[in-house]
Amino acid sequence: MPWPLPALLAWAASWSVYLGGQHWLAMTPMESLLAAAGLAISLSLAGGTRWRRIFIAWGFPLSLAASGVVGDAPAWAWLLPLAMLGVVYPVHTWRDAPLFPTPAGALNGLASVAGLRPGARIVDAGCGLGDGLIELRREYPEARIEGMEWSWPLRIASALRVRSAQVRRADIWAADWSGYDMVYLFQRPESMGRAAMKARRELPPGAWMASLEFDVPGVAATTSLRCADGRRVWLYQAPIS
Repeated sequence: MPWPLPALLAWAASWSVYLGGQHWLAMTPMESLLAAAGLAISLSLAGGTRWRRIFIAWGFPLSLAASGVVGDAPAWAWLLPLAMLGVVYPVHTWRDAPLFPTPAGALNGLASVAGLRPGARIVDAGCGLGDGLIELRREYPEARIEGMEWSWPLRIASALRVRSAQVRRADIWAADWSGYDMVYLFQRPESMGRAAMKARRELPPGAWMASLEFDVPGVAATTSLRCADGRRVWLYQAPIS
């Protein structure tokens, strides 16, 4: 959808839940506020960029505050949407990519340039809602696909969405990468130097680090794969120089 239509629809949906919950479901103002804020935050996960996610998530509570509709609500009530947003995006993860879904078809052909044995272990480090897990499963149907995600709501959603993968709550920087044949990342450019240092320390010889869109500055990739949309998957095989 063209922007800002997704935001407008998300705000309208949240307002519908807030008003409809009180009129038709006999919800209290506080209950309807929490339900509508939860919906806004859930819909924000589909935003294409960090700022769009913020606009979608905060459009409803800010417009509600400006409207005066709940003027008698206690002041602390406005902290609840903030707390809910903090649960989905913990401060601990703000230095990493907030939520970069792997586009459908982005990894087509990956197995042809980075072949792995049957039963190989592949992890999506920072798997979000599981889009990368789906693409990795499509490329490596005989592999053991795993995901790491620090946000527990995203971890639960990813595990429910991708039943063929094992998803656990973990800090990708503290977790041990030494048991994997491939670590897949879709992070920020600023994270790639740190990822390369960790891969040098922990990845066994022959294992791969695959990064969608962002390469490691100053390090020559072993090979790369051009995606259908023009982006690249940068591949580094251990030992990484």
